[in-house]
Amino acid sequence: MSKFSKIGLMTAVFVVMTSMASAQINSGAQPITLNASLVESLTMSLSGANVNFTLTPASAANAGDTTITSTTSWVLKPGRTNVNFYAYFGSAASALVHQDAANTVDIPSSAVEISINGGANQALSTSEASAVGFGAAGAGKRLLTVAITGANKVVTGRNDSLDFNINLSALPLLPADDYVGTVNIQVQAIN
Repeated sequence: MSKFSKIGLMTAVFVVMTSMASAQINSGAQPITLNASLVESLTMSLSGANVNFTLTPASAANAGDTTITSTTSWVLKPGRTNVNFYAYFGSAASALVHQDAANTVDIPSSAVEISINGGANQALSTSEASAVGFGAAGAGKRLLTVAITGANKVVTGRNDSLDFNINLSALPLLPADDYVGTVNIQVQAIN
């Protein structure tokens, strides 16, 4: 290889190295802090807002005409242990109120029963609901407790069915009338 060839080769290598080195230039790294929040939430919706009953005097079996489905979703913080489902009235003595002015008899909350997910009927007559700030003393019931674990801290679309009954076995002299009342369904996540 001639002297000129060696110089040409060295020049070519130098030019390639110089052009590679001059093809990049970097600034110093600038940090950006990222902040993200996932807000804790608990929601519930009901498939309907009315249940009708045709009552039979002194009968324990007066089923409502429809099943209500409760759809619940939640995103919970660590430390939550249970999600409780409650049903309650504003009055234990007058859950369903008479409509005829001549009638003075009401249907108490203890006569109203709810079955959740096909389970046994539960009368809405314990003061347990009042202990958590819902309803009147003796006018509610915790229907269901779902234990929270790492596997169900986030739940979307849990469905529970509610079937209603009015048990008139303790009210054999209930007068013929229209009776109207409002039961509240609520869920609560607790520590």
